[in-house]
Amino acid sequence: MRVKEVADLVGISVRTLHHYDEIGLLIPEETTEAGYRVYSDRNLETLQQILFFRELGFPLKKIGEILSSPSFDREEALAMQRNMLLEKRSRLDKMIETLDKTIRHAKGELDMTHKEKFEGFDFSHNPYEQEARERWGDEAVDKSNAKLAGMPKDTQERMNKIYWDLAAVRHMPPDSPQAQAAIKLWYDFLNELGTYPPEAFKGLGQMYVDDTRFTKNIDKFGEGLAVFMRDAMAVYADNLKA
Repeated sequence: MRVKEVADLVGISVRTLHHYDEIGLLIPEETTEAGYRVYSDRNLETLQQILFFRELGFPLKKIGEILSSPSFDREEALAMQRNMLLEKRSRLDKMIETLDKTIRHAKGELDMTHKEKFEGFDFSHNPYEQEARERWGDEAVDKSNAKLAGMPKDTQERMNKIYWDLAAVRHMPPDSPQAQAAIKLWYDFLNELGTYPPEAFKGLGQMYVDDTRFTKNIDKFGEGLAVFMRDAMAVYADNLKA
């Protein structure tokens, strides 16, 4: 399906789909020589996921992090989203009930206690939303930190050297040969420890900036290193997929 067809089907704007493409959240299956974006069935499944998360109040940056997580599971996400929507519906039903009572109270048809006037309002965190963040966000950080903490000393020293080498070129363009050569060493190093396909590698780079724990540790090697690594990792990942 072309972008206009998808926009009409879903009820969102073409501009929104273009934006999702530009930020790497929903990249069309292909782009024709004429520049038309073509979306596959898999793209539509991803778009559905994005819109469920948006309805539940997740920011686009967090959605991108979740979808690019190596541990992301679509069926698991759908089940969790259902629970989150049921929780949201329950709160809305309670608020509507409170609103109906308030209208009747304003007409003098019934009395309401102060407590009754605020039934349904709940500003605590949605437990399912917190679970989702932990499942595909903080948990990934904690696992990574735990793995790094358990490294042999020589492996840690090798990792630190890669950081220092990256810091030395962090003022160069992320797509420069020097930056890409340095980030390749980081890609190879991580894939010795685990499995990081291009999209996961790119998502990890974004997490370096989104999560202040990563940013703080990485920037010890040079201010702005986390941002530089994110940009260089994105370029490297995109080149691998090209």
